[in-house]
Amino acid sequence: MAAHLLRELDNLQRDLIALAGLVEDAIHKSIRALQTRNVALAREVIECDAQIDSEDNHVYEECLKILALHQPVATDLRRIVSVMMITTDLERMGDLAEEIAERAISLTGTASVPIPEKLQRMADLTTMMVRQSLDSFVNLNYTQAERVRRMDDEVDRYNDEIIQELIKAMQTNPEMVDPGLSMFSATRHLERIADHATNIAEDVIYLIGGELVRHRNPPA
Repeated sequence: MAAHLLRELDNLQRDLIALAGLVEDAIHKSIRALQTRNVALAREVIECDAQIDSEDNHVYEECLKILALHQPVATDLRRIVSVMMITTDLERMGDLAEEIAERAISLTGTASVPIPEKLQRMADLTTMMVRQSLDSFVNLNYTQAERVRRMDDEVDRYNDEIIQELIKAMQTNPEMVDPGLSMFSATRHLERIADHATNIAEDVIYLIGGELVRHRNPPA
């Protein structure tokens, strides 16, 4: 029974990593579509969301099946619970990537608006957080998970600064209002993706040591 459970846990991790790959690709494409006003690329992201939802359901159902058949305890139970929470965060990241793609499409019908320079740095940092949070899960790396939690503060600073720049631009140029609002939304969606990466890092900390750190500030 223990060997069977181990195989199912290994399969579960592979399924989760496959879902994570789809989500990472969607995030990357949505940001690229926003930067380049590439409607075709944005539509790829939107169409991929159904596959992400399907994979999310599959992983969640596998978790429930393992819980019902094996009634795991201790570390194995924490692992399954962590996978269920991580899957939820990944699915929501996919939804946010879809929202960014939709903002990219909406911007094609507006006046040419330069992408805020800080948005690229924010996007790079956010995608790094997503990657490192997942790596911390695969490698059970507590230090890396804590690093991701600390990085979220920098993303929040970029978000605040970009929003302020957009507000000033909209106040001084009426033609900037519609595209500025779209950019505003895209920036907020990106910040939320970083929040979900932070959630994953906190799930890893729970998995490793059984410590619940959500809603608590990371150590300095």
